[in-house]
Amino acid sequence: MTRVGSIASVWRYPAKSMIGDQFPSLPVDGGGIVGDRGWAVRDEARGGIRGAKKIAGLMRLHARYVQEPQPGSPLPEIEVIAPDGRRVRSDHDEVHAQLTELLDHPVTLCPLQPASDLDHYRRGPPDNDDAEAELRAIFGREPDEPLPTFAGLPLDVLVEFESPPGTYFDVFPIHLVTDRSIETLAAFAPNATFDVRRFRPNLVVAVDADVEGEYPEQTWTGRTLRVGDVELDITAPCPRCVMVTREVAGL
Repeated sequence: MTRVGSIASVWRYPAKSMIGDQFPSLPVDGGGIVGDRGWAVRDEARGGIRGAKKIAGLMRLHARYVQEPQPGSPLPEIEVIAPDGRRVRSDHDEVHAQLTELLDHPVTLCPLQPASDLDHYRRGPPDNDDAEAELRAIFGREPDEPLPTFAGLPLDVLVEFESPPGTYFDVFPIHLVTDRSIETLAAFAPNATFDVRRFRPNLVVAVDADVEGEYPEQTWTGRTLRVGDVELDITAPCPRCVMVTREVAGL
């Protein structure tokens, strides 16, 4: 096995599209980091589970578990913290009303539901009847930019469902980036702030100096990465989307 680097940071996001936290280490099971994306909001205007691709204000909210989630146990409640310091727990009677006010959009906060509840995960109607315009909005593409190829992504699932049923992940349970890729992007636009928090990874890999490439993780598809006691199958590159342009944590 070839060494590629070390883990620079580990992240968990208790609620889909909300700010998460960095940890020294976290437990992993077959569904990814335990407790990651355990909650999400449902759009009560258009239907469907929604993230910050549609409701940008979600990335200004910070979610934390009130107790540490444990493998094989029910998810604990979360507390949502607004930029002005207001806090509301997921088990509070007014949580849906307060989140609706903070987001200026009618929502309800939901824990993960069984994978068999297909209607819960079914994709809500698009905001734009023009399919290309809808995709350009989701993926943050200018008119002269190509849309993603979606190589390696299960389009048959994603066309029908907002996330694979039983999860609140966009596609796969672990997202990693390398420090080299962030540095490469920053060199293209030195006046911009390429903060890792914009990319919402679970793992940031500090690659060794002898690893080749400006975006080394783009060459790892089809390989296995060992991280501690865990082996990760690198399945597909993550397409850039509009999420990296959203306001998050003061950025």
